[in-house]
Amino acid sequence: MPKHFISRVVGKLAAAKAGALTTTLIKLFIKQYKIDMSEAKYSDPAHYKSFNEFFTRPLKDGIRPMVEDSNIIIHPVDGAISQLGDIVDGQLIQAKGHDYSLQALLGGSQDDTTPFLGGKFATIYLAPKDYHRIHMPVDGTLSKMIYVPGDLFSVNPLTAQNVPNLFARNERVVAIFETEIGPLAMVLVGATIVASIETIWAGTVTPPAGSDVFSWKYPTTGDNAITLKKGEEMGRFKLGSTVVLAWGADKAEILDDQLPEVVTRLGTAFAKINE
Repeated sequence: MPKHFISRVVGKLAAAKAGALTTTLIKLFIKQYKIDMSEAKYSDPAHYKSFNEFFTRPLKDGIRPMVEDSNIIIHPVDGAISQLGDIVDGQLIQAKGHDYSLQALLGGSQDDTTPFLGGKFATIYLAPKDYHRIHMPVDGTLSKMIYVPGDLFSVNPLTAQNVPNLFARNERVVAIFETEIGPLAMVLVGATIVASIETIWAGTVTPPAGSDVFSWKYPTTGDNAITLKKGEEMGRFKLGSTVVLAWGADKAEILDDQLPEVVTRLGTAFAKINE
């Protein structure tokens, strides 16, 4: 299938403001995926002028309380844990029998990869029914963003079990932050019919078409530094996908109750920072 072409066409349709047709499509989507609109800031489907507005809908204020303990790393999204654990020999677990390269995931730079070797990672899958804004798991200052072109395979659990190197093959945006646990990578992975990936500092990330990796460096001090507090929004998906987190060795330990297939809720405790 021409996944990029289909995804871009769907993206244009999702951005269209088609009045009653848009509202009908939103209502069908809500019914199909059993979306709990009581959590949304605006529960009436007619409020949303485009499908994208609906899909990136904000939640009611206070409905996802954030763990305030400064020693706790929180879940950055609503979703479900796909895999998590140690980064061993530069490899991450994708699914049973499938590992893939952290260096490839981050765009190919050894310098970007080295701080995370021997550390921890977590992969969280966002289903169509989930809230699709991504928030900071800890306080952080942006140091680098990398756009990596690639395929647009589906990223659902079945695909993850059957497509080798899935997350290192799909189009993605890598954001690296300086935090109290050292560098933290947040990788926003694209997928089939994901119309776009956005960050709060760059908007929709759309480098020139082609096979080149693009990167941007940001100041970590001074008036132009981009610093986000734990729980603040850092990006969003227009249609669902996956977030991969990574941090360095001996920085924080994932809590014992966090296991594959566990449902995640934004703001709840995920890991504890080592003292």
